[in-house]
Amino acid sequence: MRLSKLRQGMQQQQEPELSRARTEPALSGLYSVVLSTVRTVDPEWASYKLGIFICLNCSGIHRNLPEISRVKSLRLDFWESNLIEFMRNHGNLWAKAKYEAKVPPYYYIPKSHDCMVLRQQWIRAKYERGEFLDTGVCHDPCSAGSREGCLWKLGKGRRQFQKRQFLLSAKEGLMKYYTKESKVPKAVISVETLNAMFQVEKIGHNHGLQITYITDGQTRNLFVYHESGKEIVDWFNAIRAARYHYLRTTFPNLPEPELIPRITRSFVKEGYMEKTGPKQKEAFKVRWFCLDSQERNLLYFKNPLDAFAQGQVSIGRKDEGYEVRDDLPQKVWVKKKKPVITLVTPVREFVFICDNDRQQKEWMDALNGVITQL
Repeated sequence: MRLSKLRQGMQQQQEPELSRARTEPALSGLYSVVLSTVRTVDPEWASYKLGIFICLNCSGIHRNLPEISRVKSLRLDFWESNLIEFMRNHGNLWAKAKYEAKVPPYYYIPKSHDCMVLRQQWIRAKYERGEFLDTGVCHDPCSAGSREGCLWKLGKGRRQFQKRQFLLSAKEGLMKYYTKESKVPKAVISVETLNAMFQVEKIGHNHGLQITYITDGQTRNLFVYHESGKEIVDWFNAIRAARYHYLRTTFPNLPEPELIPRITRSFVKEGYMEKTGPKQKEAFKVRWFCLDSQERNLLYFKNPLDAFAQGQVSIGRKDEGYEVRDDLPQKVWVKKKKPVITLVTPVREFVFICDNDRQQKEWMDALNGVITQL
């Protein structure tokens, strides 16, 4: 009887603490408006070693860094009073002020939808390597935009990746790459048109990076990767540093909020559609499309990993005669009963076939987004 009462008393004593620690109100007031890892809302996890709240995606990364971070669920795990007090005395704003004191303006801060290697290296750069601490050295864009090393590049005919030497110089405004032991560069790329974006699924590698540039009036694609996640992200940010140096030098009066989005960009939409020819009587052929909102171009390729596009459609504004419709032009007929898109331009009407209604809506929304942007 006494043992039962003792257990009951202990349970009653623990329940308020357990309830207080396992519910969000127990940690209310500790959430920060800006998270110190990936920008998101309603974090369900926390690193009780760093004193920060994190999202589900980042919790997995933190679990793999036991020397610098230890993770608990806000809802499922027991929180001792001393840990709650530690979280209360630290938090995301404190961590941001400490670990992001000197983030260069060109350094890409990943979002929740970005690929794993970007989020992983952002977390490691902050907490493991301390790259942005106030005591650290902040490299200027010109020096940060200079890099030399090897990357694995997809060869001609998309057959295999080959090791190539790359050289980036923000000072010269150029990027070069060399084949084997050649002293003459295979390509000399101007930083003016240089762009880079991670393409994990398309390339089929967790560290896959797509580099694009303009040569002879055409968009040229390079598909590269490196086995080291740190190395490929360092290359990506080096390209961003070189681009930032170019833009800041070329447009000295451009406000920072307008300049930053121009450093590098990803396609707003990619995927397969079917396309017919200019007479609209030719057979529909499957093509891979990439929509570049900044350059206002819809590029199409025979295969996703082609070096050059088969063609492109320039997209203007609505007041210039551009429009997207979900029906066919007059006198145009298709055998397949699938959703269609007609892109109206002053020159001609482009007709595309989508696999389903969802794909049609996504493409129409993306195209309309470009048409309506200033």
